[in-house]
Amino acid sequence: MEYLEYTVFTRADRALAWKLFSDFRFWHAFSDIYGPITWTKGKPWTAGSRMRIEIVRPVRAVVDHVITMCSPGEQVAWIDHVLGNTMVQWVTFDTLSDGRTRVHTWAEVTGSTRVVAGVDCSDFLRGFIRSWYDRFCAACDQMAEGRMVNV
Repeated sequence: MEYLEYTVFTRADRALAWKLFSDFRFWHAFSDIYGPITWTKGKPWTAGSRMRIEIVRPVRAVVDHVITMCSPGEQVAWIDHVLGNTMVQWVTFDTLSDGRTRVHTWAEVTGSTRVVAGVDCSDFLRGFIRSWYDRFCAACDQMAEGRMVNV
C-alpha cells in the first residue's frame, strides 16, 4: 500500500474553494488528462453517489469514483477504482486565521498496477496530485481576486 499526502493554500475563503472544487466542469482547467466526466448515480457529492471520469492520457482508462463521505466545504472522501488499483482519498478544507484556506489531501493506493505509461504509479500519482491541487489553488486565488477562471 502506498500513502500519499499534499497540502496547498489559497487566498480564497473555504466556501469559494469548495464551490470551485465541487464543480467538476472546472477540472479540465486543472489537468489535461481528463476526457468526459459525468455523475452516473445519486445526487452529486453525497455518500454513495458515483462519478465516471474518463482519462485520456498518459493512458486511456475509466475511473469509477464513489463518494463515501461529504461535508460540503469541510471535507470529502471517495474510493476510486482504475487500472486494477483502488485508491481511498480524503480532501479537507480548513479556514486559517487570515481568511485563507488550507487544502489538504491524502490517499492510500493499493493494487496490481505498478507502472503507468512507463512511470512508477506512485510517482505518477504524486505528480498528478501536486499539479492538480496547485492549479486548483491558483484558480481559487484568481476567483478570490474577482478574475474569471476559464472552463
